[in-house]
Amino acid sequence: MKMDKNTLVAIGEALIDFIPDKTGCDFSEVTAFAPKVGGAPANVCGAFTKLGGNSRMLTQLGDDPFGHKILAELKGYGIDTSCISLTDKANTALAFVSLDADGGRTFSFYRKPSADMLYAPENIRKECFDDAYALHFCSVDLADDPMREAHRTAVTYARASGAVISFDPNLRFQLWHSREALIQTVMQFIPLADIVKVSDEELAPITGETDIEKALDKLFAGAVKLVVYTCGSDGAYAYTRKARAFSPARQVKAVDTTGAGDGFIGSFLNGLCRRGIGADKLESLSSEVLEECLELSNEFCARSIQKHGAIASYPDMKELLAK
Repeated sequence: MKMDKNTLVAIGEALIDFIPDKTGCDFSEVTAFAPKVGGAPANVCGAFTKLGGNSRMLTQLGDDPFGHKILAELKGYGIDTSCISLTDKANTALAFVSLDADGGRTFSFYRKPSADMLYAPENIRKECFDDAYALHFCSVDLADDPMREAHRTAVTYARASGAVISFDPNLRFQLWHSREALIQTVMQFIPLADIVKVSDEELAPITGETDIEKALDKLFAGAVKLVVYTCGSDGAYAYTRKARAFSPARQVKAVDTTGAGDGFIGSFLNGLCRRGIGADKLESLSSEVLEECLELSNEFCARSIQKHGAIASYPDMKELLAK
């Protein structure tokens, strides 16, 4: 492991997304699915690495063909897999996806439990954070399993190393026994983060507000210094307590939005890292820098959603800057 603080560490699920051969139809009408490596934290690593950064995934996979496929593909993308565990106690998580005519998604998950849910604090090595620029996590793996406590351990290690801590709630209500349990857990973890990324669809369930301006007081809790608010084709906003910025989205025909939000925050974190912006500098970010980071991430997503899959659809820096 390199000792430069330039590595994005992500903890949580890595899984297989089964992408349908048809769009604009129900699950029952799909005749074939293609397996693609996914899972929000893995996707964020993929975005960060595609743009020239280093990344490391912390999770557990089943010692099965799907787990080995994920390992091989993550390595192929240049993601460090040295902190991924394998187990024979559960299978690798699977998610079957249906796509509407605009590329929107419906998921059917197979993880009762899956290997990632059994990843425990003792699986995490402190040295995995020695070169960490940031730790990123989502809420999918914050249910009452060993993995939730593994997240707390990761946050502790990341904070001790001086890393930026990034949280994207990425709400998946169908994976929880109640909406209330998910929202309560999200509200427990928001104050642990430096950056919180939330979408327009998630704002009301999390904060009870439909207006981002009214919701900011609830999102700026604990250690939170920067709120990123994404609105799909309506663009994205970024807020610190002193500055704010907006960037419109480029209008394109969406083929598949799988991993778009993950690509946004992964590319946004990459932009901060390339500028040398650590946790201690987030509060003093200017509107101009925030806008530049938002613009890059909007373009990243515009290019991604015109292709199928998540990591496989992400552009590298050369593609991103090409006209």
